[in-house]
Amino acid sequence: MGSEYATGVSKQKDRIGGSFDGNADRTGKKGAKGLGGFTIGSAADDARFAHVVIAHDAVFVSVDYRLAPEHPFPTAVEDGVDAILYLIQHAEELGINPHNMVVNGFSAGGNLAFSVPLKLNDWIARPHTGLNLEGPHKTKHHVSPGRASFNIRAVMAWYPSLDFTVPRAVRKATNPRQDKELPDVLTNLFDTAYCSTGESGSPYLSPAAAPTHLLKALPDVIVLYPCQWDGLAAEAEKFKDRLEHETDKMVRYRVIPEARHGFDRAPNPFYSNAKRATYYQLACEELRAIFASQ
Repeated sequence: MGSEYATGVSKQKDRIGGSFDGNADRTGKKGAKGLGGFTIGSAADDARFAHVVIAHDAVFVSVDYRLAPEHPFPTAVEDGVDAILYLIQHAEELGINPHNMVVNGFSAGGNLAFSVPLKLNDWIARPHTGLNLEGPHKTKHHVSPGRASFNIRAVMAWYPSLDFTVPRAVRKATNPRQDKELPDVLTNLFDTAYCSTGESGSPYLSPAAAPTHLLKALPDVIVLYPCQWDGLAAEAEKFKDRLEHETDKMVRYRVIPEARHGFDRAPNPFYSNAKRATYYQLACEELRAIFASQ
């Protein structure tokens, strides 16, 4: 797995035009590909957002995690943990500051933006000896198991899927614009390919349903960008309320008005998406403020 991530980082540098060279004080932002229900997509899917982030002098790393149904839950979560450990181990050569990282994701990637830090916390809490540590897939990571070796400053999640304990039909029914929902055949395919109903209560699948003590271990800043015309917006709002009432996290919650799930992913390169540009810029301003705060 370690060599796979080394290759993945190099390829992503070419794909999005970003640079992983420079001094080690540059900030790092890890992205989890999304909008494919854990079943389709590639690490290049977030190229538009990556370009905006890189323009603000941050390093952007997109994780090409393995996909369902060949690799169902929890493989994507474990791949994300391995990726963060790899970045920590190779921070100097990648030109990132491991003490100034943010985990970001869209849709399914928004789920991973929460579940990966939760799983990473669980992994760190296990007893380890020495510095030659093994990740979920037996990857050797020469990093300290303590938090002194890195700091994930924030989680940023766009229209995330957060609670699989609620049936998909119930989630969709909360959308005020049913005509803007993704088709049932697609969402049912995503859900059955990635997980079984017996796994829905796992905090690494449904972070919004995680017990309070696990949520308290999340990064200090949580940024949520749900879409108004999305059946996942209601669970994002409930999750926001939980974080505000049950933890001491700083929660920044911005509903994107009159936007459907995946509003920023128009496939036509000639289509001008002013709303996407506005919110990507706003997100980068949020990131700059997070990175600048100590």
